[in-house]
Amino acid sequence: MSNDAFRHVLVLTGDHRLPDTTKRENAYHEEDFVTHRAMREALESLPGYSFEFLDDHSLFLDRFRKDPPDFVLNFCDTGYRNVSFLELNIPAYLELLGVPYSGATPQAMVIAYDKALVRSAAQALGIPVPAETYLRPGDPLDLLPEVYPALIKPNHADGSVGITKDAVVHDRKEAEAYIAFLRDTLPDRAALVQEYLPGPEYGMGLIGNPETTLDALPPLEVDFSALPKGLAPILSFESKTEPDSPYWTEIKFRSADVSDTEREAMEGYARTMFARIGLKDYGRFDFRRGADGIIKLMEVNPNPAWANDGKLAFMAGFAGHSYPQMLNLILDAAQARLAATG
Repeated sequence: MSNDAFRHVLVLTGDHRLPDTTKRENAYHEEDFVTHRAMREALESLPGYSFEFLDDHSLFLDRFRKDPPDFVLNFCDTGYRNVSFLELNIPAYLELLGVPYSGATPQAMVIAYDKALVRSAAQALGIPVPAETYLRPGDPLDLLPEVYPALIKPNHADGSVGITKDAVVHDRKEAEAYIAFLRDTLPDRAALVQEYLPGPEYGMGLIGNPETTLDALPPLEVDFSALPKGLAPILSFESKTEPDSPYWTEIKFRSADVSDTEREAMEGYARTMFARIGLKDYGRFDFRRGADGIIKLMEVNPNPAWANDGKLAFMAGFAGHSYPQMLNLILDAAQARLAATG
C-alpha cells in the first residue's frame, strides 16, 4: 500500500435493486452476485486495508456529502442508478466533494464513451483504425457506405448493448434492417457503420499511470473457434445476457497468439491512447485484425470490468497475478498517483 492516509477504502458498485440494461432481463442475476462476492472476498483478503461496500445508490449522495470517505474504489461501471450515461457523474460528484477516487475522470469518460471520437483521436495519432461512417438518428439511409461486410453498432453504449448476433451485415438490405432495429431500440443515438474486421480479436490491459509506473499485461485473444458455423464471431449482447446462447457458452479467452512486434505495437497504441484520453489507474483496449492483416484499435474502455471472470482478470492471470493481486495493483496504482500529485 502506497499511502497510509487511504488505509480505509469505500468500494462503490452498481445497485442490484435497480434495472440494468446491460444485464439479461435488465436485472441482476446469480452470476452477477457471484462476481460481486468474489470481489469482496478478494479485497478483504488484502493486508493493510479495510473496506466498506456501498451498492445502494439511494444512499450514496448523502453518505458522501455528510460523511466523506477517505478514498473511493470506484467499481460502479454501471453508472449512477445503473444508467450508463450517468457514469461520469459519479467521479464528478466525488471531485466536487474533494473525495479521492480510483479510475477515470469525468472528462476521460466523456471522450471514451463516444466511440467515433475515440476513433478520430486514434487516427490523428497514427493508430490504425477501421473505416467508419457516422449516422445520426435522422440521417437518410442513402448515406450508408457500400462496403460489406460491415459491423453496425451504436456510437454510445456499454456492455455490447446494441451489438446483437445480427450486427455483422453483408449487404444493403441487412444494413438497413439493422439500422432500423437500432433506431427502434435505441432512439436518439447515432450509429456507426464500420469496416468489419474478420481476424482475431485482442485485448490489451494497462495498470498504473504515466506519472508513476504504467505496466502492460500480456494481451488476450478472444477464442471464437467453438461457435457454430454461420454465427458471426463477435462479442455480441447475447454473450453477456443469454446463458443458453452459444455466444455465452462457447466463447473463451486465451493468451494472444501474436508476434513480439505486434504485441509491442498494441502496447504502444494503448499507452498513447491512455495518455491522450487521460485514463487513470487502469484501462482496457480492444483490437481486431483486419482483412489486410493489420491490427486495428476498436475501442477504449475506462474503468473496465473488474470481475474475476472479466478480460482484465484473465490478462492479469497471464502475467502470474491472482485476482486479489490484480485488485491490489489497481488500488496501489491509484494511491501512488494521488501521492505523486499531492
